[in-house]
Amino acid sequence: MKIYSTRHGQTDFNKRDIVLGTTDIELNETGLFQAEKLAEKVSGLDIDIIIASPMKRTMKTAQFVAEKNNLEIITDVRLREWDYGEYEGKTRFTEGFVENKKNFGVKMGKTGESLLQLVHRVYSVIDDIIKNYSDKNVLVVSHGGVCRVIETYFHDMTTAEFENWFMDNCQVIEYSL
Repeated sequence: MKIYSTRHGQTDFNKRDIVLGTTDIELNETGLFQAEKLAEKVSGLDIDIIIASPMKRTMKTAQFVAEKNNLEIITDVRLREWDYGEYEGKTRFTEGFVENKKNFGVKMGKTGESLLQLVHRVYSVIDDIIKNYSDKNVLVVSHGGVCRVIETYFHDMTTAEFENWFMDNCQVIEYSL
């Protein structure tokens, strides 16, 4: 079994370094182009099914891949992006944002999810994918914060490594089990 992880195509928030978690926005023109290129790249991989976050940006990305490769998309709400609370819609350089991400037991922006909450839901979906699709290769289409947690599921990271780990829009990482 292989699990492939990818992040959705670019949005206007991504382009402008705006914190994007629960705001449900579409891909921009660059993001649509990236999703189209991802669909071509994925056609060379042996993927059986797509499991995606139900948010607009991930669904559009997944649809490009599904249509080009004749794949089914299953949505899982546990793959939605991290709830950044009061940081949502603010610049990534907002005072306290980077520091808050390091405090794994503290809710982001006072009203969002803590890293521990995010990890719990993402690890649970990966556990379920492994249990329910062990005979398939799965493409997971999600978000930057979720991709970072998926990486920790398969590879240990220090706090500094976690803080600095980044996944490009429509980049694909393969995890073999």
